[in-house]
Amino acid sequence: MSSISAHHRFRDPRSTKYDFLASVLVRCPGCEKVAHVVAGPKSAGVHDPGPFAPRRLVCRNCGAAKERGRGDVALHRDRYEPATDPYFGVRLWLQTETRHGWIWAYSLEHLDLIRRFVQAPLREGIPWHDHGRKMTVVARLPAWMQQAKNRDEVLRAITRIHASLLHA
Repeated sequence: MSSISAHHRFRDPRSTKYDFLASVLVRCPGCEKVAHVVAGPKSAGVHDPGPFAPRRLVCRNCGAAKERGRGDVALHRDRYEPATDPYFGVRLWLQTETRHGWIWAYSLEHLDLIRRFVQAPLREGIPWHDHGRKMTVVARLPAWMQQAKNRDEVLRAITRIHASLLHA
């Protein structure tokens, strides 16, 4: 029996979109450079402030800062439109358009999870009888991103997204 290396096998870690909201990379509405959406001042020092905690948008380039109190989170849904952050509605930095739709991520950790899933030829999902199996990030990826025939195109797009940070 041959063993399959960790590089070729992906096991769903059961992460949801909410697991990647601690620090979201966005396009600053003031200067169009990279900005961060992080936990607000009232959540400072709290290890996991949760998705509904107050948030702050901060740009180190131009000094822009916005604050938002506790409230609803508007997760992105339309694959034909650029993605926005769930707190301020500002465009995400980590995204690019493909012929099938947009590929986007809230953070580098989120993007890395998508990359590891897409590049793995063997993908182990959550058992069908598990109640949370449809809510994970990888289970909710569009079908076109999950198809092996689109693997190279999706990985090239993820490489473009990573490169956008180097030129920011």
